[in-house]
Amino acid sequence: MPLHKIPLRRSHFLVAFAVTVIVLVIVKCQHPEWSLRPEAVQPEARAQAEPDDSIIRQARHVDSLLLRRRSVPVLVKADGTPVKNRLTSVVSFDVSFPDLNDVQLTTAQRLGVPLMASRAEAAQGKDKLVYVGDSPHYALMSLKHSAPYLVPRAATLLNTIARAFNDSCVTKGYPFYKLLVTSVLRTQEDVQHLRRVNQNASENSCHQYGTTFDISYNKFLLVTDPDKGRSEIVYVTPPKGILSEVLEDLRLAGACYVKFEKKQSCFHITAR
Repeated sequence: MPLHKIPLRRSHFLVAFAVTVIVLVIVKCQHPEWSLRPEAVQPEARAQAEPDDSIIRQARHVDSLLLRRRSVPVLVKADGTPVKNRLTSVVSFDVSFPDLNDVQLTTAQRLGVPLMASRAEAAQGKDKLVYVGDSPHYALMSLKHSAPYLVPRAATLLNTIARAFNDSCVTKGYPFYKLLVTSVLRTQEDVQHLRRVNQNASENSCHQYGTTFDISYNKFLLVTDPDKGRSEIVYVTPPKGILSEVLEDLRLAGACYVKFEKKQSCFHITAR
C-alpha cells in the first residue's frame, strides 16, 4: 500500500509526540546551556565571554573566595573553657580603608547594572538585581535615598560580612549585634533628591550600579531576645572595632573596596 494511503490514527500522533519528547530530553541533557536565556548563564560563563581584563580576573578570584564553605567558629577550647579572642581593631580607619569613590567607580561600572532612572525601573530589573531585606545578620535602616536592591555578588558580600561579624562577636564574648545597612542602590532620581539636601553627595556614585552599600560603624542593632524578636539600636564602640577587623580581612583578600566615611558615619563598600 502506498504511504500516502496509510490511514493516520491517534496512536500514530502519540508515538510521534513521545519520540520527539525523548529526543529533546536527550539533547537537553547533552547541551543544557541551549535551554538557557542569555541573562541566565552563570557569571563565570559571562565573564569568559567578556574581555579578560584585570577586573574580570579579580571577580573570578572573589567568586571562589565567597563561595567557599563557611568555617564554624570555635567557641570552646579542648579543656571546655570558652574561647575569648582579643579585639584588636585596625591601626587606623583612614589608612586601612582609603578607597575613594573614584577608585571604586571603575569596578562598579564594570560589574554592576546600567544606570536606572527610577525605583520602578529598579524593581523591574529582577534578572540583574536581587532584593535585599532584613536578615538574621543585618537590618536595613530607613532608606530615604536608595532602594533595597543589589547585584548578586554584592548581596553575597554583604551576607558574608554580616555573618563573619556575628561569628567574631561571639568568639570575642560580646552580645549579638546586627549590622545596620544605611544605603544600597541609588537610582538617578535618588541621586538628584540626595544632592538637594547634601551638595557633597557624588553625582556619579558607585551606588548607582548596585555593587555598593554602606554599613553604619557607630550604630548597631542589639538583639535582646531573638525568640521574641526584641532588639534596640545602640551606640557602642566595640562592634566598630570588630567590623573593622572583618572588613580589613576581606579588603586585603581582594574581595571589596572600603572607604571610611567619617562625616556619614559609615563604611562605603563596593564588591569586586
